[in-house]
Amino acid sequence: MGRRGGSTARLWTALGKTATRQARRMGREMTRAINKSVTKPMTEAIVRNAVKQSSAVTKATQRALSGVASPVPPPLSRGSGRWEEGVGGLGPLAQRNYRIFIPAGVTARRRAPMLVLLHGCGQDAASFATVTRAATAAREAGCVVLLPEQSSQGNAQRCWNWFRPATRGSAEAALLMAMIDHVCDRYPVRPDRVSVMGLSAGGAMAMMLGLRYPDRFIAVSSHAGAVPYSAGNTAQAGAAMRGSRVPDAAARQALRLWLAGRPLPPLLLLHGDRDSVVSLENAMTAARLWLDLLPDPSVRLVVSGARRVQRGQRLPAEVSDWLVDGEIFVRLVRIEGLGHAWSGGPAAQAFSDPRGPDALRIALRFFGDR
Repeated sequence: MGRRGGSTARLWTALGKTATRQARRMGREMTRAINKSVTKPMTEAIVRNAVKQSSAVTKATQRALSGVASPVPPPLSRGSGRWEEGVGGLGPLAQRNYRIFIPAGVTARRRAPMLVLLHGCGQDAASFATVTRAATAAREAGCVVLLPEQSSQGNAQRCWNWFRPATRGSAEAALLMAMIDHVCDRYPVRPDRVSVMGLSAGGAMAMMLGLRYPDRFIAVSSHAGAVPYSAGNTAQAGAAMRGSRVPDAAARQALRLWLAGRPLPPLLLLHGDRDSVVSLENAMTAARLWLDLLPDPSVRLVVSGARRVQRGQRLPAEVSDWLVDGEIFVRLVRIEGLGHAWSGGPAAQAFSDPRGPDALRIALRFFGDR
């Protein structure tokens, strides 16, 4: 077996060397033929064009193999403000890339609030910036926007690992928190005015950040996200997404011990009533979890009647509020006719539905009221 394997390896090595020699010989012959038939400037133009085409093919191939459903080039500012890239996390072995948008006028003397946006599965920071129209919203709101990016090594589908809260999930939450601290130190950000929002797996991770670091965020928002602490593995994650698993009594008790009386940040939930990937029941369960973890059971809790709102021709939504001592603690926006997609995003992107109300503007208004 060993000799046969060695013979096969030597055969492939020999064939590879032969192919390499032939390719080099053909390359030399083509070069001589071109030099005979065209002038030097024309030759240089052909070479430049070939290099550009090769580069374009390579970039297109890299994007196609990135695991992103609808990849886009890196975001560019088409108005005031600038995009930058960076790396942050818990050290060289636990880092993630990020993109950040800083509006014009934000300086060390004029620090701005920051919104952290967490993409869903099959997305990266660039595609999520396009889906959410992050730069446009950030200019209007005068806030910095940070978009961390899950790697394909961290998860093959680029999902944030919300479904392993005791191990991988808590580690990724800590990694993201370290990235946020790094960005607050490096950029003109107000560390006391940080909010977080995510889509799908990113929405679940946003809630996990709020549960684990409640005093670091002024508010949290989940768009079509599953309920954290409802699953310990991928099989349970599927059941939770279908709405058939909820955080059990042990998970709730562990959260109470972790919180140690600290109040949770206000929560905004957006969910489509036709979401076949993450059931609407997840939004209701998340709302109940937030209310169940109120540190003082004697607080005055008021549930407002659901109201139906619609702007122009966009999909209508039903808005329900839970108020604690007169302040909105949980808001649920149930969007009629919306599937598993970012509400109000561009039509050309995956996980995006332009018919819905603008999810990011809804969130920024909610965050601005804190």
